[in-house]
Amino acid sequence: MPSDPTSREYRDSVGMFTTGITVVTAVSGRFGHGMTANAFASVSLDPLLVLVCVVKDALMHKVLDEVGRFAVSVLAGDQEDLARYFSDSGRPSGMAQFLPVAWHPGPTTGAPLLDGALAHLECDVEAAYDGGDHTVFLGRVRWVERAKPDGDPLLYFGGRYRRLENP
Repeated sequence: MPSDPTSREYRDSVGMFTTGITVVTAVSGRFGHGMTANAFASVSLDPLLVLVCVVKDALMHKVLDEVGRFAVSVLAGDQEDLARYFSDSGRPSGMAQFLPVAWHPGPTTGAPLLDGALAHLECDVEAAYDGGDHTVFLGRVRWVERAKPDGDPLLYFGGRYRRLENP
């Protein structure tokens, strides 16, 4: 009988599933935070729902618990630097982390929406579900913008950022 897979075996296997890359942002008063996320998906058309998975000890988890709303910027192929920046724990905290980044406030949440992204969504947290070492935040979509409809996405596959190769 086969043994249970190790964490590394699991990561290597699910890493063969190509995902898009997003930056999830939220703001509470004068405090804002951003986080790179590839565990993002569309869930429902009626009602409009998405999900984002956040590790339980992440600052974003605390922020989402507190404010109950968030924004999502779907990154374009030329925005790998933003994906890396928002996954770097050494970046400044609070709104200072957005100083070197081009962004504008979302019309519904006020959370930063990254300029140059393919699309933006703003959501209210509808529910939160235990997902092991992560929480699955279900977001009710309140506003959307298809900002760059002809752009190519930033992808993640096999442990690396990738871009589409157009024939």
